[in-house]
Amino acid sequence: MKTKILIVEDEILVALDIKNSLIKFGFDVIGITVNYDETLSFIRKFTPDIILMDIHLENSKDGICIVEDMQKIKNIPVIYLTAYYDEKTVNRAIQTNPISYLLKPFNREELKSTIMLAMFKINRFNKFTVDKNCTPLGFDYFYDVCNEILFYKNMPIKLSLNERKLLTILVEAKGSVVSFREIEYLIWTDEPVSDGAIRTLVHRLRIKLEYKIIETIPTVGYKLSPLL
Repeated sequence: MKTKILIVEDEILVALDIKNSLIKFGFDVIGITVNYDETLSFIRKFTPDIILMDIHLENSKDGICIVEDMQKIKNIPVIYLTAYYDEKTVNRAIQTNPISYLLKPFNREELKSTIMLAMFKINRFNKFTVDKNCTPLGFDYFYDVCNEILFYKNMPIKLSLNERKLLTILVEAKGSVVSFREIEYLIWTDEPVSDGAIRTLVHRLRIKLEYKIIETIPTVGYKLSPLL
Protein backbone atom coordinates (compact mmCIF):
# COMPACT_ATOMS: atom_id res chain seq x y z
CA MET A 1 0.00 0.00 0.00
CA LYS A 2 1.33 3.43 -0.94
CA THR A 3 2.25 5.92 1.78
CA LYS A 4 -0.50 8.57 1.96
CA ILE A 5 0.77 12.14 2.26
CA LEU A 6 -0.97 15.45 2.91
CA ILE A 7 0.82 18.64 1.81
CA VAL A 8 0.14 21.83 3.78
CA GLU A 9 1.67 24.65 1.73
CA ASP A 10 0.18 28.03 0.80
CA GLU A 11 2.45 28.64 -2.21
CA ILE A 12 0.52 26.65 -4.79
CA LEU A 13 3.39 26.31 -7.28
CA VAL A 14 5.63 24.94 -4.54
CA ALA A 15 2.87 22.58 -3.40
CA LEU A 16 2.31 21.27 -6.94
CA ASP A 17 6.04 20.77 -7.46
CA ILE A 18 6.23 18.77 -4.24
CA LYS A 19 3.15 16.78 -5.24
CA ASN A 20 4.58 15.89 -8.66
CA SER A 21 7.86 14.80 -7.09
CA LEU A 22 6.11 12.61 -4.53
CA ILE A 23 3.97 10.95 -7.18
CA LYS A 24 7.11 10.15 -9.21
CA PHE A 25 8.63 8.59 -6.09
CA GLY A 26 5.57 6.34 -5.72
CA PHE A 27 3.81 8.10 -2.85
CA ASP A 28 0.07 8.84 -2.76
CA VAL A 29 -0.66 12.55 -2.30
CA ILE A 30 -4.18 12.57 -0.90
CA GLY A 31 -4.56 16.32 -0.62
CA ILE A 32 -3.14 19.85 -0.55
CA THR A 33 -4.36 22.38 2.00
CA VAL A 34 -3.28 25.98 2.45
CA ASN A 35 -4.41 27.14 5.90
CA TYR A 36 -5.53 26.22 9.41
CA ASP A 37 -9.23 25.65 8.75
CA GLU A 38 -8.74 23.62 5.56
CA THR A 39 -6.16 21.39 7.21
CA LEU A 40 -8.16 20.56 10.33
CA SER A 41 -11.28 19.97 8.24
CA PHE A 42 -9.31 17.59 6.00
CA ILE A 43 -7.83 15.50 8.82
CA ARG A 44 -11.22 15.11 10.45
CA LYS A 45 -12.28 13.25 7.30
CA PHE A 46 -9.03 11.57 6.25
CA THR A 47 -5.94 10.19 7.97
CA PRO A 48 -2.69 10.57 6.02
CA ASP A 49 0.37 8.55 6.99
CA ILE A 50 2.56 11.68 6.94
CA ILE A 51 1.91 15.41 6.77
CA LEU A 52 4.37 17.76 5.06
CA MET A 53 3.70 20.96 7.00
CA ASP A 54 4.98 24.36 5.95
CA ILE A 55 5.53 26.38 9.11
CA HIS A 56 5.00 29.89 7.74
CA LEU A 57 1.55 30.26 6.16
CA GLU A 58 0.18 33.60 4.98
CA ASN A 59 -3.19 34.74 6.36
CA SER A 60 -3.39 31.76 8.70
CA LYS A 61 -2.18 30.41 11.99
CA ASP A 62 1.25 28.92 11.39
CA GLY A 63 1.98 25.25 10.81
CA ILE A 64 3.06 24.65 14.39
CA CYS A 65 -0.30 25.92 15.69
CA ILE A 66 -2.05 23.63 13.22
CA VAL A 67 -0.10 20.61 14.47
CA GLU A 68 -0.76 21.51 18.12
CA ASP A 69 -4.52 21.56 17.51
CA MET A 70 -4.43 18.57 15.15
CA GLN A 71 -2.83 16.45 17.87
CA LYS A 72 -5.93 16.99 20.00
CA ILE A 73 -7.79 15.02 17.32
CA LYS A 74 -5.28 12.67 15.71
CA ASN A 75 -1.61 11.91 16.18
CA ILE A 76 -0.18 11.97 12.65
CA PRO A 77 3.59 12.07 11.94
CA VAL A 78 4.69 15.49 10.69
CA ILE A 79 7.64 16.68 8.62
CA TYR A 80 8.06 20.44 8.92
CA LEU A 81 9.02 22.50 5.87
CA THR A 82 10.57 25.90 6.56
CA ALA A 83 12.91 28.49 5.13
CA TYR A 84 13.60 29.80 8.64
CA TYR A 85 15.69 28.14 11.31
CA ASP A 86 15.52 30.58 14.22
CA GLU A 87 15.82 29.14 17.71
CA LYS A 88 12.35 30.21 18.85
CA THR A 89 10.65 28.50 15.90
CA VAL A 90 12.71 25.35 16.35
CA ASN A 91 11.90 25.15 20.06
CA ARG A 92 8.17 25.53 19.35
CA ALA A 93 8.32 22.86 16.66
CA ILE A 94 10.22 20.44 18.91
CA GLN A 95 7.36 20.54 21.44
CA THR A 96 5.10 18.89 18.84
CA ASN A 97 7.49 15.94 18.32
CA PRO A 98 7.85 16.11 14.52
CA ILE A 99 9.27 13.09 12.76
CA SER A 100 11.67 15.29 10.75
CA TYR A 101 12.56 18.75 9.43
CA LEU A 102 13.25 19.87 5.85
CA LEU A 103 14.82 23.26 5.16
CA LYS A 104 13.83 25.22 2.06
CA PRO A 105 15.01 25.29 -0.63
CA PHE A 106 15.41 21.52 -0.95
CA ASN A 107 15.86 19.29 -3.96
CA ARG A 108 13.87 16.21 -4.89
CA GLU A 109 16.39 13.74 -3.54
CA GLU A 110 16.43 15.50 -0.17
CA LEU A 111 12.64 15.32 -0.14
CA LYS A 112 12.64 11.63 -0.98
CA SER A 113 15.35 10.69 1.53
CA THR A 114 13.64 12.66 4.32
CA ILE A 115 10.33 10.87 3.77
CA MET A 116 11.99 7.46 3.44
CA LEU A 117 13.87 8.03 6.70
CA ALA A 118 10.65 9.17 8.36
CA MET A 119 8.86 6.01 7.21
CA PHE A 120 11.72 3.90 8.57
CA LYS A 121 11.40 5.61 11.97
CA ILE A 122 7.62 5.18 11.97
CA ASN A 123 7.79 1.49 11.03
CA ARG A 124 10.47 0.81 13.63
CA PHE A 125 8.36 2.58 16.27
CA ASN A 126 5.30 0.58 15.20
CA LYS A 127 6.99 -2.75 15.84
CA PHE A 128 7.38 -1.99 19.52
CA THR A 129 4.31 0.04 20.40
CA VAL A 130 1.10 -1.93 20.00
CA ASP A 131 0.71 -4.85 22.37
CA LYS A 132 -0.36 -8.12 20.80
CA ASN A 133 -3.40 -8.13 23.08
CA CYS A 134 -4.78 -4.90 21.60
CA THR A 135 -8.16 -5.27 19.92
CA PRO A 136 -8.13 -4.54 16.16
CA LEU A 137 -10.94 -2.20 15.16
CA GLY A 138 -10.28 -2.15 11.42
CA PHE A 139 -8.79 0.51 9.16
CA ASP A 140 -5.45 0.21 11.06
CA TYR A 141 -6.99 1.22 14.40
CA PHE A 142 -6.34 -0.79 17.59
CA TYR A 143 -7.59 -0.37 21.14
CA ASP A 144 -5.77 -1.36 24.31
CA VAL A 145 -8.68 -1.98 26.68
CA CYS A 146 -6.51 -2.48 29.77
CA ASN A 147 -4.78 0.88 29.42
CA GLU A 148 -7.61 2.57 27.47
CA ILE A 149 -5.31 3.71 24.66
CA LEU A 150 -6.43 4.06 21.04
CA PHE A 151 -3.81 3.58 18.32
CA TYR A 152 -3.84 4.42 14.63
CA LYS A 153 -1.07 2.49 12.87
CA ASN A 154 0.46 2.16 16.32
CA MET A 155 0.49 5.90 16.96
CA PRO A 156 -1.48 6.77 20.14
CA ILE A 157 -4.51 9.04 19.76
CA LYS A 158 -5.63 11.25 22.63
CA LEU A 159 -9.11 10.51 23.97
CA SER A 160 -11.13 12.30 26.63
CA LEU A 161 -12.31 10.38 29.71
CA ASN A 162 -15.82 9.83 28.33
CA GLU A 163 -14.49 8.93 24.88
CA ARG A 164 -12.35 6.23 26.51
CA LYS A 165 -15.34 4.99 28.51
CA LEU A 166 -17.52 4.78 25.41
CA LEU A 167 -14.93 3.00 23.29
CA THR A 168 -14.23 0.52 26.09
CA ILE A 169 -17.96 -0.23 26.39
CA LEU A 170 -18.27 -0.84 22.65
CA VAL A 171 -15.14 -3.00 22.46
CA GLU A 172 -16.18 -5.13 25.43
CA ALA A 173 -19.61 -5.65 23.81
CA LYS A 174 -17.76 -7.56 21.05
CA GLY A 175 -20.02 -6.49 18.22
CA SER A 176 -23.28 -6.60 20.16
CA VAL A 177 -25.51 -3.54 20.23
CA VAL A 178 -25.17 -1.28 23.28
CA SER A 179 -28.40 0.61 23.89
CA PHE A 180 -28.64 4.35 24.44
CA ARG A 181 -29.79 3.77 28.01
CA GLU A 182 -26.88 1.42 28.76
CA ILE A 183 -24.43 4.02 27.46
CA GLU A 184 -26.09 6.71 29.56
CA TYR A 185 -25.93 4.59 32.72
CA LEU A 186 -22.38 3.28 32.24
CA ILE A 187 -20.86 6.67 31.44
CA TRP A 188 -22.93 9.14 33.44
CA THR A 189 -24.32 6.70 36.08
CA ASP A 190 -26.92 8.62 38.12
CA GLU A 191 -26.58 11.86 36.19
CA PRO A 192 -29.42 12.21 33.63
CA VAL A 193 -28.30 13.33 30.18
CA SER A 194 -30.08 14.07 26.92
CA ASP A 195 -29.93 11.94 23.79
CA GLY A 196 -28.11 14.87 22.24
CA ALA A 197 -25.26 14.49 24.74
CA ILE A 198 -24.83 10.85 23.74
CA ARG A 199 -24.88 11.73 20.03
CA THR A 200 -22.31 14.46 20.61
CA LEU A 201 -20.00 12.04 22.43
CA VAL A 202 -20.31 9.48 19.64
CA HIS A 203 -19.65 12.19 17.05
CA ARG A 204 -16.48 13.32 18.85
CA LEU A 205 -15.21 9.74 18.99
CA ARG A 206 -16.02 9.15 15.32
CA ILE A 207 -13.90 12.18 14.40
CA LYS A 208 -10.90 10.38 15.88
CA LEU A 209 -11.75 7.06 14.22
CA GLU A 210 -12.70 5.90 10.76
CA TYR A 211 -16.40 6.86 10.72
CA LYS A 212 -17.56 3.37 9.68
CA ILE A 213 -16.11 1.71 12.80
CA ILE A 214 -19.04 2.78 15.00
CA GLU A 215 -22.39 1.73 13.57
CA THR A 216 -25.66 3.41 14.53
CA ILE A 217 -28.63 1.11 15.10
CA PRO A 218 -31.62 3.48 14.72
CA THR A 219 -33.80 3.89 17.84
CA VAL A 220 -31.67 1.28 19.67
CA GLY A 221 -28.01 2.20 20.17
CA TYR A 222 -24.52 1.67 18.78
CA LYS A 223 -22.12 -1.16 18.06
CA LEU A 224 -18.71 -1.71 16.51
CA SER A 225 -18.90 -2.76 12.89
CA PRO A 226 -17.34 -6.13 11.99
CA LEU A 227 -13.82 -5.94 10.59
CA LEU A 228 -13.75 -5.48 6.82
